[in-house]
Amino acid sequence: MSKSRSFQFCGIMVCVFVILLIIFYWDDVGTAHFYLRTAFMRIQATHLPAMKNQNHDHSNSKKTAGERITSSEATIIQDDLELTYLENIKGEESSPKMKQAFNEISQPKLEEKVKSFELGINSGKTSSEMQQIQDERKQKIEDACTDSSIMFSGKNRNFEDIPNGELDHLIVDDRHGIIYCYVPKVACTNWKRIMILLSQSLLKQGIPYHDPLEIPRNFVHRSTSHSTFSHFWKRYGKFSKQLMKIRLKKYTKFLFVRDPFVRLISAFRSKFAVQNDDFYRQFAKQMLQLYANYSNLPQTVNEAFSAGIKPTFINFIQYLLDPQTEKEMPFNEHWRQVYRLCHPCQINYDFIGKLESLDEDASYLLKLLKVEKLVQFPSSSRNQTLASWEHDWFAKIPVAWRRKLYEIYKPDFVIFGYPEPTHLLLD
Repeated sequence: MSKSRSFQFCGIMVCVFVILLIIFYWDDVGTAHFYLRTAFMRIQATHLPAMKNQNHDHSNSKKTAGERITSSEATIIQDDLELTYLENIKGEESSPKMKQAFNEISQPKLEEKVKSFELGINSGKTSSEMQQIQDERKQKIEDACTDSSIMFSGKNRNFEDIPNGELDHLIVDDRHGIIYCYVPKVACTNWKRIMILLSQSLLKQGIPYHDPLEIPRNFVHRSTSHSTFSHFWKRYGKFSKQLMKIRLKKYTKFLFVRDPFVRLISAFRSKFAVQNDDFYRQFAKQMLQLYANYSNLPQTVNEAFSAGIKPTFINFIQYLLDPQTEKEMPFNEHWRQVYRLCHPCQINYDFIGKLESLDEDASYLLKLLKVEKLVQFPSSSRNQTLASWEHDWFAKIPVAWRRKLYEIYKPDFVIFGYPEPTHLLLD
């Protein structure tokens, strides 16, 4: 009889152990849920300031200075909102108070001030003129995404269907409620610097950076320097997409774009016209072998350039037009289409900037974000690729190739309001 009871006791203890194991170590989701539940218990003892009722629409209203919350409170509130959403998904009861907080909270602001970095960037347009420009740009995107005659890959899929790996260009600043989709060759280095400075995701000897230009370039492009949506899966597992949608609804989202053909010229200049060992090994050697009939190529870009061996712009265009290129791997981010990087038909961006009007767009955006006293966008005109060079760069590209290239990048032209380059497409 005693043995039977011992077996029963052991069985109960094993069950309890398994249950505890599931609760605390259930993969990434279990870890995230335990983390959020801890935050939830912590917030119960925190006296949060009363929040006013706000009606949130696409304009993403901001808190005033008097309504700002501290960084620690912002973190707790954010974690608790995520818990509330997770519990709703799982069918559990959630606190009415926290539901109200979830509906009311907009964009967390900080009391802490970052040293201003004044560069004197001014816009020649009024705020109403700048807003009208933004309305027109957003309308262009909406028209392209709803026009059934304009088709491109991924246009009609839902946000939930976008693979996590395709969301790694969305950088999140939870401190200020900002999401930036970075596009290589569109001033993304300096915008990444701005995001690092605002989010304080990178420190120098334990102190946040005050000047964006002080942030080393090699640090700027490290994935660990930013919080991106593609990282959510590691922390939240199957709930990651829903938590992404919360931020997309509440945060201010922006991107900067550029004339697609000029962006291609810029990509070629920075990756193949100058010595870049990584791009030489991964792309240039293939271009030279396939389209320039080279064999036994030097192993390093320094050796190749010393021997006068480098891919031409024609080789680069051949590479882009070759159907085999994308069968082997997707376009590199430096020449991948913007609609594939930033998903404008699935993400309702609040601000669309253009490199062609970078200074005034950047100045206006920072004011909209209410961070113009914290930082201003660094002026950058070094070695800039100009649109006026387009004709010369494409002069040796056959017209038939230009037309095929235009079809590949046509969605970016249409979505972001760039006119068809008829001067390059006509005989």
